Parts: sequence; structure tokens; C-alpha cells
Amino acid sequence: MTPSSIQPLESYRLAEYAVPIPCYICGVGNTYDAEFCTHCAGPMALAHQANSQNIQPRMIAVLGPSGVGKTVYLGMLIDMISRQSRKMQVFSRGAFSVTLQQTTIAALARCEFPEKTPNEPDRWNWVHCQIRLPREKHPFELIVPDMAGDAVMEEVDHPHTYRVIGSLLKKCSGVMILVDTTQVTAGEVEQDFFAQKLLGYLSELDEKAGARWARQPVALVFSKADQNEACMNDPAAYAEAHLAGLWRQCRERFPLHAVFAAGVAGACAIHDSVSEGRLQIPLRVEPRGIVEPLEWLLKHLPRR
Repeated sequence: MTPSSIQPLESYRLAEYAVPIPCYICGVGNTYDAEFCTHCAGPMALAHQANSQNIQPRMIAVLGPSGVGKTVYLGMLIDMISRQSRKMQVFSRGAFSVTLQQTTIAALARCEFPEKTPNEPDRWNWVHCQIRLPREKHPFELIVPDMAGDAVMEEVDHPHTYRVIGSLLKKCSGVMILVDTTQVTAGEVEQDFFAQKLLGYLSELDEKAGARWARQPVALVFSKADQNEACMNDPAAYAEAHLAGLWRQCRERFPLHAVFAAGVAGACAIHDSVSEGRLQIPLRVEPRGIVEPLEWLLKHLPRR
């Protein structure tokens, strides 16, 4: 004989499931307890924060091929502006927004570079923060993801492979395109081709988004430029001399563009590992030109 018991009814939970919450990246409705969007795999924490605070954060994309240094650059950028007290101040929104900064600084402290960003969107690091500028009355609410370079290339070559990338770029207010200075100096052309394909993808997203990108800021950032003083001293002249095709495409398709040079590791060494092969190790952290691209983008973002 089964003993009788009292079970509480939780029918009120059905009302919560009946109201879909749109993803902030792609706009597809999800249940209130979903961690990631079922359509694009974007974090639903962004939608919950935007709804609770009644704000619409703007998004900036940081793009580049695998190994160009996006994770190191973004982690160092967030760490530097979070420690400033006068020029630019940043306040993280949510615990997940600190993960990228934490992992990057911890890896550099161990004389290592962070691990490669996985291709799965639900494993990417997202930064949602509020940025205050000295002469701006209202702060900026900003969302910046650390997307895998291989995933970006796959989306550029085969659109709609990663829905989160296409949806994000359609709503972005600005973009940074990172180019590996060491590979350009060595004469490799893959960096030039990748950047040109990215610009072509942005201008051809769709009729509305493509026309909008022609009026939005595009920052071309030479990463690892601390290993090339010519690039660090005059990045625009370096781009015109070494990446003529990319330089012309920027001038013709994206009138609002600028070229920057940045570096995080002042000196690196090569370590031969039996299990992982040849690894590049940062000997010291000496950031140069990290904050300038973001300052320029914020200055030229469309005002609301």
C-alpha cells in the first residue's frame, strides 16, 4: 500500500515558461531559465541584464584569425581600463564578465599565454561592462565577446554556420580587426586575405546592415607590434606598405577607419615541449597601444 503524501502544486511556473525571453543577440525567444540561446548559443545572461536594467547595450566585435592574440588583447584591455581612475572607468556587469580578464592575467603571471578559444559558442567568454568617459554625460553599456578565430573564418567562408556571429555583426556598432604583425613582416599573406574577407563579409551581410557598416567605425589593430618598431611608430604607413589591398579596401568601403599598433608581451622566448611542441612564452608584460583603439571606437560610435 502506497502511503499518502502532500505534493505542492507549482503551476505558477507554467506562467513563467509561457512568456518567452528574446535573446539579446539574435532575438529568438527562449525560456526564462535557459542559460544559452537555443538558436545562436549566445548567453541569455545578456538579455536578463538588459531587461532588468531597461538598457540596450551596444556591441563591439574583435575579429581576427586564430593565434592573432584576441584573447590576450581583450583580457589586457579590460584589466587596464578597470584599474584607471581618471581617463576611462569600467564596471563589470555580472560575474561572467570578469572571467576573460581573470584567465588572461593569471596566464601571463605564470609566463604563459591563455589557451586557445574553443570553437563552441557556449564556451566563449563575454564581457558586459559599463564604461564612463570624463567628458561624456551618459556612460556606455558595452558588450564584447571573445570569439574563436577558426569559427569566424568558418562563418565568413560558409555564412550561417555560426548564427551567433552573423547576428552579432548585424547589431554591432563598431569592430576591431586584429592582424598579426610578425606574420606580415615575415611575408605571409594569410593575414591580409583574412582581413579582406572580413571586410567583404561585413559589407555584404544584408542590404540594411551592409549599408550601415559603411558609416560605422572600423579599427585595424596590428597585434604583436612590439616586435616591429616601424609598425609601432607609424602603423598607417606600415599598413599601406605591407597590406596594400587591405588598405585600399578600408579607404573605399569604410571611410570611418583608423590603424593602430598594440603589443602586450615586451619580449618572448621559444620553449620546446615534448607534448605540445614549440611554445611561445612571454618573458615580461609590457603593454603598448592597448587602450587607444577602444578610445577611438567609443569616440566615433553613433550617438543615440
